Amino acid sequence: AGLTDLRQEAAMIIDWNNFTPWTALAGGLLVGLASAALLLLSGRVAGVSGILGGLLRPARGDTGWRLAFLGGLAASPLLYGLAAPLPAAEVDADWAALLASGLLVGIGTRYGGGCTSGHGVCGMARGSPRSLAATAAFMAAGIAVVFLLRHVLSQEPA
Repeated sequence: AGLTDLRQEAAMIIDWNNFTPWTALAGGLLVGLASAALLLLSGRVAGVSGILGGLLRPARGDTGWRLAFLGGLAASPLLYGLAAPLPAAEVDADWAALLASGLLVGIGTRYGGGCTSGHGVCGMARGSPRSLAATAAFMAAGIAVVFLLRHVLSQEPA
């Protein structure tokens, strides 16, 4: 009965009838290839918060690659949209919650010395103990927050 309940709850979040792992696999491969290329060709880690933060006080000759990387992040959904319809985006939060969560993520990346892409993708792939600890911490925090919001503070029956 427990597994059935989990499947029913997951079915409310994921459209299992239209789910295919191929786009996720392709996206993961592209992220991995881009991260590896940046590291191999320039010696830099593809941590988005660090790349963006480096634009606030750029070192000499450091702006071009950062803008190109961030431009690629912004352009990729547009390019995807040329090949296939973009999935519908639904944000179930008000502006105050979005601003507060963005602020908390920004603070967390400063305290954690990086973000999910820097630690979770690049650091874990390099076997960094610091990235393992950071990834475990932000995954545990995410799981705890979702559990708290959906099962403890929710007004809907669980």
